[in-house]
Amino acid sequence: MSRSKALQSYILLRLLLAPLMLWTIATLVFLLLRATPGDPIDAILGPKAPEIEKIRLREQLGLGAPLWLQYIRYMGDLLRLDLGTSLTTRGQTVWEIVGQYFPATLEIAVVSMIVALIVGIGVGVLSASNPNTGWDVGGRMFGIITYSLPAFWVGMIMQLIFSVQLGWFPVGARFPSTQTPPSGPTGLYLIDSLLSGNLGNFFTTLHYLALPSLTLGILISGIFERIVRVNLKQTLQADYVEAARARGIPEARIAIAHALKNAMIPVITVMGLTLAALLGGAILTEVTFSWPGLANRLYEAISLRDYPTVQGIVVFFAGIVVIASIGIDLLNAYIDPRIRY
Repeated sequence: MSRSKALQSYILLRLLLAPLMLWTIATLVFLLLRATPGDPIDAILGPKAPEIEKIRLREQLGLGAPLWLQYIRYMGDLLRLDLGTSLTTRGQTVWEIVGQYFPATLEIAVVSMIVALIVGIGVGVLSASNPNTGWDVGGRMFGIITYSLPAFWVGMIMQLIFSVQLGWFPVGARFPSTQTPPSGPTGLYLIDSLLSGNLGNFFTTLHYLALPSLTLGILISGIFERIVRVNLKQTLQADYVEAARARGIPEARIAIAHALKNAMIPVITVMGLTLAALLGGAILTEVTFSWPGLANRLYEAISLRDYPTVQGIVVFFAGIVVIASIGIDLLNAYIDPRIRY
């Protein structure tokens, strides 16, 4: 089978498996939410509300139906791409919640990924280019520490140092409450500020975005540092690298211009998997920094036992991860002709 046909077959298989993966995730979330303690009716009306009011609202929201019937209705809605309607914000669909809050999460995720790639690749190259030295030991320690530290704890420490003590950055939020935030077609404040030509809003947005994105980006950068360091060390021992050294090419140029390209292939592969970790870390980071994103909204929905909102946001995030992983596979096949599927 030719390489192009093999790749087409692989992508077709992944596309066929994607609905199965989403169905599994949706089913697990549906069952786990109803297995955990708590009642969404109590969260809406309060525990001291009259029992008759609770029964009436439960029937109105469809929560009084048997579990199997609720599941069938939920799956039927998913087949129509209907994520449901929030229980706590009555009348607001989950798609409207996604459209309202996802741009903030996307903005912090993209900036955090850029920070993670710059820091992780930079430290990894520095460590691999100086084996068995202090730089190498420091790079390994950096990868272990950043990978193991909890995001919420690091976020609070960063707030304490750079916001409370030094006063360099705001403690939280996405934009000053006393100013009108940027508006535009994307919902991304950085891009909308540039599209409108308002550099003041752009730098204000960047100022509020800096601390949470640096926190999340540095924590995730440890993943890239370890992969780059290991693969670059192996690549620097290859025959073509030795030949480049024999021609008198400087070591820094060899590492960056010759070896780094091949060492980056595993990094691209891990980017798809890191996206899931990034979204998971975004929940803790958004809550810590009071960032008005979709991950923070998910945390609120879990606290309020808002079943449709939790289910819809989790399925939405899962869809992003599935699409990103397929895109990463395509990008890998394009970059490295040796890859076969």
